Amino acid sequence: MAPPRVIFFDAADTLFHVKGSVGEAYLSLARKYGVTADRDALQQAFVKAFDAAPPPVFAVQDPQEIKACERLWWFDVVHHVFYRVGLFEGFDEYFEEVFAYFSRPDAWELYEDTVSTLSELAARKIELGIVSNFDSRLYEILIGLGIDRFFDSVTLASFAGAAKPSPAIFQRALRKHGIAARDALHIGNSLRDDARAAAAAGLRGVLLDRHGREAIPPDVVAIKSLGDVVTLVGERQDG
Repeated sequence: MAPPRVIFFDAADTLFHVKGSVGEAYLSLARKYGVTADRDALQQAFVKAFDAAPPPVFAVQDPQEIKACERLWWFDVVHHVFYRVGLFEGFDEYFEEVFAYFSRPDAWELYEDTVSTLSELAARKIELGIVSNFDSRLYEILIGLGIDRFFDSVTLASFAGAAKPSPAIFQRALRKHGIAARDALHIGNSLRDDARAAAAAGLRGVLLDRHGREAIPPDVVAIKSLGDVVTLVGERQDG
């Protein structure tokens, strides 16, 4: 593989992950409202609600309006979770707590190979970026986790006007670096939204499959840890 000029990463479940699980966090915050739902049932309801949600792309351009739309998008997701397991009095107040909780860096945890990999790639003078369907809370999380310093660009679906797997979000990210798609690599944990989507946009897509959960098609490059990216990129070119 020829060394890429830019490497893009997905964010959540690629660079960092929720501490515990979403279902666990939802239940912990809901207990004071009298909720006694099963943690695993909440987790399953979240996965279904998240997968069924529309792309986080909105017909507004003002940053504050975009942030308001992001909040409403998440309100619908969380509402659908508890519609499945049981709504309760005080849900609006509960949602505000949940939304604030997941904006906090201490709700998230870096994978053990994240910092070492980003440090090595930065030392090789490779530009790094993020392409993510996460919302604008990502900026605060990156800063709190101490990895914002590695990235030359962050491209979010809500601000790009396109969400993965659309090629448009990758094209927006490429323009920030002034490079052709063939000169970029994108790494993420979703076969559809990362590996396949990046390839469809002309980038080299790589699937990060930490737990061996995916049936990997023969035409897809897959790695089991971020550290494997260093091997993919090849020998270090100093000077």
